[in-house]
Formats: sequence, structure tokens, C-alpha cells
Amino acid sequence: MERVYDYVVVGGGIVGVSTAWQLKQSQPDKTILLIEKESGFAHHQTGHNSGVIHAGVYYQPGSLKAEFCKRGVERTIDFCRQHNIAVENCGKLLVATNDVELQRMHALYQRCDENGIEVELLDQAQLSLAEPNITGLGAIYVKSTSIVDYKQVTAQMAKAFVELGGEVQLESEVIAAQETSDDIYLTCMSKGESSVVVGKFLITCSGLMADRMTKMLSIETDFQIVPYRGEYYRLDSKHNGIVNHLIYPIPDPDLPFLGVHLTRMIDGSVTVGPNAVQGWKREGYGAVNFSLKDTMQMLRFSGFWKVTAKHLKTGLVEFKNSWWKPGYLKLVNKYCPKIELADLKPYPAGIRAQAVMKDGTLVHDFLFAESPRSLHVCNAPSPAATSAMPIGEYICQKVIAKVG
Repeated sequence: MERVYDYVVVGGGIVGVSTAWQLKQSQPDKTILLIEKESGFAHHQTGHNSGVIHAGVYYQPGSLKAEFCKRGVERTIDFCRQHNIAVENCGKLLVATNDVELQRMHALYQRCDENGIEVELLDQAQLSLAEPNITGLGAIYVKSTSIVDYKQVTAQMAKAFVELGGEVQLESEVIAAQETSDDIYLTCMSKGESSVVVGKFLITCSGLMADRMTKMLSIETDFQIVPYRGEYYRLDSKHNGIVNHLIYPIPDPDLPFLGVHLTRMIDGSVTVGPNAVQGWKREGYGAVNFSLKDTMQMLRFSGFWKVTAKHLKTGLVEFKNSWWKPGYLKLVNKYCPKIELADLKPYPAGIRAQAVMKDGTLVHDFLFAESPRSLHVCNAPSPAATSAMPIGEYICQKVIAKVG
């Protein structure tokens, strides 16, 4: 007789694993299956991020992003302490290097106050004392920012899920889906063989493939995932002690990305990045990447052309710096002049799954889609890793209320 799961969760990144784990905690008697197409967890966005536990400085007060981030900091650190996962509370400095950035810095300081985040303003002398290798007119010191390895966090959550009786199906890619009045049927491909998984309710946290999952169930949406590639460098090991904190620029409020920054990693190394260039392959992490399917789908989407036109100048600069290393270095030397070209060593890139609406609007907060028997996380913007536990809890609440 065909087995029917109470819940099926698709996606083995930190949001999907957190959701499955918390759903099992709140519904211990229900059968829950977590499906992931890779051989392990956190292979995509979770495993290619900067490892920062963000405090929530930038986010619109009252937004889900701001709320989840603030709650996520404490819960992530508590989880790591419970499971002996290394966390370092190194703090973050947002550095202003000119008068325009200084004005933006004060506006950002006000937003921190509105979001209830404890920060401190540093003048030029205080900045120099805190970071001898950093040049700037002033900075915001965010005390609560920490660093961690999110792959370890995700793996531990998955272990906890299984210990509670949850089931995991790895190396299993969902290639088709059908919803009836009673069940959801997922056709999965694993090692060249197909099989069918049946569930009463489906939750997808599929990141770069979020829009494709909704299309499988013919759910009408007006967004598409557009991949943006974030390229990093790792500093030569002689510079592992070059900064005492995470060093971020003051962001331009008209641009969707934060800009190139210096990030201390939990292994002691320091990375530089990321930039933000157009991706032509949704899972393209190598030096040169192109997918005809991904590219054609993107080019046929009107929102892609609108958002590209809006940010064309910035996009061209980012593209130039991607291919011309001295241009990338200039962004770093703006506040850290000690770094030289030879110090920038190769480091894996990341891909940001950005939901873009048909009118070209970038979705900056969380976005969900639904059908009678499914709930889809369509956009889980940074800091989704920091916020994974509050997000998972929120999804569980929505699902339980929907299922009744």
C-alpha cells in the first residue's frame, strides 16, 4: 500500500531544514519527509554565504525581515551553544569614507534605534583606535553581530529532526508535482530512477528553484527568480589579523546590495566581497557558468529587462570589476588601503535567489505562495540564515492554521 506522509518539505537549505525540524517538534505524531536533491544539506545559498549572524541594521522597521532577524540572532546563538557549534561575537563596523556616506551613516544609526538594535557611533579617532588598518571618517559599531558556519548549524538541525523521528530523502530531485483534493503527488528523480512521494501537505523552501516549484502546481504568481552572482576573494593568510571586526561600507539606499566588505570567517580567514553581477546559471558557482534553460527563461521574463534597465549603470560597473581585479580592489582600498592585488586569492562564489516581480520590482521581504495543499517560500532574502529559526516557526504556524 502506498505510504502517505502528513507533510513533505522540499529543500535542504537552512530554511527548509529549520521548518521540517520545528514542524516535527510541534507535530510529533505526524509523519514528515524532508526531500533534498543534493547528497547533503546546505549545498546552495546556505553553504555559500558569509557566515554572518546579522543584527538587522538595514531593514525596514516593522517588516518581517527586521522582526525575524532580531529574533533569529538570539535563537541561533543559543542553538549553537547547546550543540557546541563555534560562534564568535566579533561585532561589525559600518564605515563612512566621505561626507555623503557620513550623512547616510547617521540615517542608518536612526534606523538601528527604530529597530531596537544596540549600536554605537564612532568618530574618526575612535575608528582608528578600534581598527588601525581601516580608514574612514566615522563608523557605526554593531556589537551584536557574530560569525558562524551555517553548514554546521544546518547539519545539526537535520540531525535533531531525524532524532525526533523525521525522515530524510537525499539525492532526490522533484521533477513534477500534482495536487488533488486529498493529496500531493511528487515525482522524484534519484540516480536515474523515478519514484512518487505522496503527502497530505507540501512545503517548499527551494531557493533558486522556488518559482519552478509553484509552476509545477500551476499556482499563478507574478514573480520569477533571477540569479545574481556574488563573487568573493580570500585574503592571503598573512592578513588573517588585518581587522578586529567585520568591516562593511555604508550602503547606498538606492542600490539593492550592500557592497564589498571584509568578513572574518569562523576558521580565522578573511574574505573580501561580494560584488553583484548578473548570473546566467541558477546554480553556477564556477569561474564561467551558463545554462541555456536558465538564461532563456530569464530573457523571456519582462521583469528581468525592467530591473536591468533600472540598475544598468551599476550593473555595468559590477561586471567590469568582476573581470578587472584592480577595479574590485579599489572598492576595498576605499577603506582598507593596506590590501594589494596579490593579496586577493580565489574563493567560491555564491548565487542569490532574488525574486523579481513582473514590473521589475526587487522583492526585499519574504514572499509566499499557496494552494489548498501547499505553501511555498518564494523569496527568503538575506539574512535568511540568521532568521532561519523564526522563519521556520512562522511557516509552521501558517501551515498548521491552514491545515487546521
